[in-house]
Amino acid sequence: MSRIPESELIINEDGSIYHLNLKPGQIANDIITVGDPDRVERVTQHFETIEFEVSKREFKTITGSYKGKRLTVISTGIGTDNIDIVFTELDALVNIDFETRERKSDHTELKFYRVGTSGSLVSELKIDTILISEMAVGLDGLMHYYDRIQSTTEDIVAEIAKEALATLPNIYPYATSASKVLVEKFSVLGAKGITVTATGFYGPQGRAVIGLPKSSTFIDDLAKQSYGKLQFTNLEMETAGIYGMATLLGHQAVSINAILANRADKVFSKRGAELVDQLIVDVLEIIL
Repeated sequence: MSRIPESELIINEDGSIYHLNLKPGQIANDIITVGDPDRVERVTQHFETIEFEVSKREFKTITGSYKGKRLTVISTGIGTDNIDIVFTELDALVNIDFETRERKSDHTELKFYRVGTSGSLVSELKIDTILISEMAVGLDGLMHYYDRIQSTTEDIVAEIAKEALATLPNIYPYATSASKVLVEKFSVLGAKGITVTATGFYGPQGRAVIGLPKSSTFIDDLAKQSYGKLQFTNLEMETAGIYGMATLLGHQAVSINAILANRADKVFSKRGAELVDQLIVDVLEIIL
């Protein structure tokens, strides 16, 4: 095994990893990810014990236990650029020996559960419901920087997305998949679909506020697409990166979305906080 140089894997003077300020042993094998740092405590308020807590930038981490189950909750901030940091560093904490800077011979698999919010692309997927992302299409480009092979299904879904983005010919979508085991485990919460991961909130999601999007139709064009029984159902900013990085690093992941907006019907939830809080409880119970 080759040694990872100091410039590539940065370890702080206290022995913690560079961005997350976490040390080996401080995370559980089951990890809930949320975007908002304030949402971390909305999850951990249900814990019986708190073992460890640290914050740095947008990354807040708490490890504790829920009904005897050791869990870690971490905020990723918004976007797949942060997912690249969080997933790489969490993997390093369990699969790299910080003394030798070499990957361990025995691989530790982590399970990731994204509890997030999302906007529906189609009228059928109503606000105040839950969507489980069986696949994701990335419009952000993160996974193009990694040596990875898409499955045949992922190739087809990425090509469907590419054809739908004819008005944005410089976008090269990729497709990633959830853990089938975790999708099945959480399918009791709601519908399943293909999530589109954007690289921003306004123009990259077709919103016209001040700066006008280059294409006014690409969101509607994506909403018309499907693969088998799976529609392109919703739009957010992390899931494709989560699935891509989890698969690349040998972990399992699932994204569970509270639908707060319906872009087709142009409506927004009035009970988003209540919906997310109930989803948190439901996810904790299913993880057990």
